[in-house]
Parts: sequence; C-alpha cells; structure tokens
Amino acid sequence: MSHGSAASHSYDEAVSAAERVLQAAKIAVKAKADAAADPDASQHVMHGYAWLATYVEALRQLRGWARRLEGDGRAGEMEQLILAFGFAEYLAQIAGGIPMSQGEIVRLGQLGVSADEIERFQRGAVADLIAAGADDAVKARLAALIAERPEATTFGDPGMDETHTAMREEMRKFAEDQVLPHAHEWHLSNSYIPLEIITRMSEMGVFGLTIPEMFGGMGLGKEAMCVVSEELSRGYIGVGSLGTRSEIAAELILGGGTEAQKQKYLPKIASGEILPTAVFTEPNTGSDLASLKTRAVREGDVYKVTGQKTWITHPVRADVMTLLLRTNPAEPGYKGLSMFLAEKPRGTDEDPFPAPGMSGGEIEVLGYRGMKEFDISFDGFEVPAGQLLGGVEGQGFKQLMATFESARIQTAARAVGVAQSALDLALKYALDRNQFGKAIYAFPRVANKIVMMAVEVMIARQITYFAAREKDQGRRCDLEAGMAKLLAARIAWANADNALQIHGGNGFALEYPVSRVLCDARILNIFEGAAEIQAQVIARRLLGGAN
Repeated sequence: MSHGSAASHSYDEAVSAAERVLQAAKIAVKAKADAAADPDASQHVMHGYAWLATYVEALRQLRGWARRLEGDGRAGEMEQLILAFGFAEYLAQIAGGIPMSQGEIVRLGQLGVSADEIERFQRGAVADLIAAGADDAVKARLAALIAERPEATTFGDPGMDETHTAMREEMRKFAEDQVLPHAHEWHLSNSYIPLEIITRMSEMGVFGLTIPEMFGGMGLGKEAMCVVSEELSRGYIGVGSLGTRSEIAAELILGGGTEAQKQKYLPKIASGEILPTAVFTEPNTGSDLASLKTRAVREGDVYKVTGQKTWITHPVRADVMTLLLRTNPAEPGYKGLSMFLAEKPRGTDEDPFPAPGMSGGEIEVLGYRGMKEFDISFDGFEVPAGQLLGGVEGQGFKQLMATFESARIQTAARAVGVAQSALDLALKYALDRNQFGKAIYAFPRVANKIVMMAVEVMIARQITYFAAREKDQGRRCDLEAGMAKLLAARIAWANADNALQIHGGNGFALEYPVSRVLCDARILNIFEGAAEIQAQVIARRLLGGAN
C-alpha cells in the first residue's frame, strides 16, 4: 500500500468530497427545517446532519494528525494504517449510513442529498481509499502490530509534544500503581474513592491544572487537561472525573467572580484544600435550565434557598457548591438565574448533609461510582449575600454557558480514556484466552473488533485534542467541543460493548472489570448534554439557528 504524495493527495481529495456532500446536506436540511411547521418534526434529519458534520470534522482531524506526524518524521507503519483504515471506515459510513446510535442510522438520501451527489461522492479518491483501507490485509497487519506491544500507552503516536507526553506517562504510572488495582473493588462496593488518592492527585497538580499560576495553579491549557483526564479515566472514570468539578468551579470563578472571590477560592481549589461540586440540575428539567425553579430569596445579608436538585455528583465530601438558583421569579427564563458559591461542611455516609436547611438521599447508579450521586433538598438553607458569583443577580446562566466548552472537552477526554480502558481489557483477554487450540485474538472477528476499537480511539482523541487546542488559542469552540463529546461518547460505549462481547460469558460476570467499564461508559452519552441535545445544538449552530 502506497503512502507517498499520491496517497496524501487522495486523502485531501476525500476530505474535499466529504465537505461537498456536507454542504449539499446543509442546504437541503436547512430548507426542510425552515419549512416545517413543527421544529421538532425535522429532528431526525437535523441530528443526522450534525452527525455527518462531526464525521467530516473527524476526517479533517485524522488527516491533520497524520500530516503533522509526517512533517516530524513520526508517521510509522501503524500510524499510516490507522489513517488508511479510519478514512476507509468513516467514508464508507458517510456513503452508506452513519450510526447515531445502535438502532438509528442516518443516510445521505434522508438528508436531502441527491442520488447524483451521492454517486459523485463515491467516485475517485473516496472509492480508492475505501477499497484500499478496508482491505482485510490492512486489518490483519494492524492486528499484528497491536499484538506486538499489548502494554503500549497508546496504539499509534498521538502526536503530542514532549511536555504532554511526559505528563501522560506520569498520569499513566499513577493510574496503574494506585488506581487500577483498586478500581473494581471501589465500584463493586460502591465506595468513595479514598481521600489518600485525592491527596495524591492534589500533589500532582490535577485540581489546579488550568488555574493561572497567580492563583496557585499550574497555568496549563486545555490540551494538558485532556491528557490528564484521559489517562486518569483510563484507570477509573471516577478518578478521572474528580477534576471535573474543580475545572467547572474554577472556570466559573475566573470568568464571573469578583476579585475577592478569585483570591479566596482559586488557590484553595488549585491545592485541593477545598473540593467543589456542581449543583445545577433539578427534577423534571434535565437540559432545560430555563425551567429551574429552586429559589433564592434575599433576606438582609443572606439568601434563603428552597427547592430540590438532583444528579449532584460528589456533594457529601464537597466544601463548596456552585449553586444555580432562581433569584428573580418575575423572570421565568434564563434571565432570572444567579450562581452562588455556597459553602457547606463535609458530610459522611451516616450524616451526609450536616448543614441546616439541607438534606438529601443517594441515587443508586449502574456505574460512574466512587463519588456518589445525590438528590438534595433545600429548605431555608442560608447563603451569605457575598457568595453571589460576581456580586450581580441574573448572570448565572451566562456564567454557566461560559464553562460549557471546557466541560464538554473534558468529558470527551474522559470518554477517550474509557474507550482506551475497554480496548486494554479486550486486548489482554483476547491474547490470554485460548479456545480451539489458539488465542481467540487469532480469530478475525475478534481481532477486527480490536482494530476498530484502536482506530476509533485515535479518531476520538484527535477531534478532542483539536477542540482543546482551539480553546487554548482563544477561539470559540463550542461546536468543536460538542462534536468531540458526541463522537467520543459513542465510541466509548461501542468499545465497552465490544470488549464485553470479546469476554463472552465472563464479561457478564461482575468479577471481571469489563462489566464495570460497560456501566461507566454508558453515562457518557447522557451527562454534559445527552447525545440528542448535543446533536441539536450542533445542528442549530451549523444551520444558523443559534449564535
């Protein structure tokens, strides 16, 4: 298989062809959406268009990754094969049908792309790359290369600089030594991640990673955050997610806090002295934040809080809540919302919420354990007026929206870590498990699953790190972050599902860690914006329905 200038030109031609078909879909989908009396009636095609746009972006980023490696002389055989197979598979799915989920396939014809346009797309470079990259020999060679180094940190050079590579190795070693040996026990017993682990993460700077140095942080970018989140989540998603609440709180305070609030909280968040939790969601609201009802009524120097919140992660051991409340009942939508930095004492399993006016109960969950989820009720819970973020009411939704890019990039990175974890478990089992006189990895249906898993991990990683770099360069990246989260979450679930299938009956046994990874992977399509919400946001942005 040739990977010279002719092949390079073919990849560029294929990306251009994908962009043309995306533009044709945009015109047709926009016309259909504009003409619909009920905006939700065209939801399937709008979401399908979002998935198509995500695939095109994924191809761009996979091509960009390969080009950077080629420029640095780092594009070896494995990297070239990942590029070839990744392009072949995603181009073929664009042509034949993109899975939005396991039971929902969107096809170009449904998006209004004409038969002539579809036929044109499938000619030339696209046809050549599909034929070459989907060849059994490509998959067999990739499988062989993967089996040669099953303990590899990554399958394929992720294209990182020395600093990020060193950071990855440090986090990988920590996860292997202190997280992986205990993660399954924590999951099965529904135990909290030990405070000693949190202390060690604090010492490594995990909680202050992106907080500016002037506030005691490391002052690193979102790409560094991705590296850390990925590797910690590869060990255990609960550990990888511990930094999420610190990241959200720090972003809220940096973007909307007063100088006094920044000076008070950011150094303590960076050092791990205080643990934040995000308290946004309410029963029956989900992603519809404009419908939040929990009230904060000012009485003198305090606000008294009344209402319910749900799906609150790690609230018992948190010291401060980023608490989104309605301060103006006359404003029923977003404008009536305000954000507070509400302090609370740490609780225990026996007394989870020892604060007056605050109570709650644990929500038992399939996975994503180690921090615990709670319903929380407030009944006259008091928050000093000085804890209003920024000191001005009505800014809460705007302040929260400013954090969505980083939150979704971080969630995508966690998904990459979970996808890699599933791949690690599947590969080890396939190499160790013997049936019919040989390792089951020798059977193509098993090896091909693992090849697909490895290739898609790299695709998810590249689109995620691209979104992070856009953020680091100060560019608006809500679209890129949304695409990364949408795709990486689906890949994490597919990898976990395939990993369990490779384990056969043993995968269904609770004693095998793959059962935990399957449960952990499932939440990624739901939180930080369910896949359907994410697709809707992407489509509206691309079609000009939201700014």
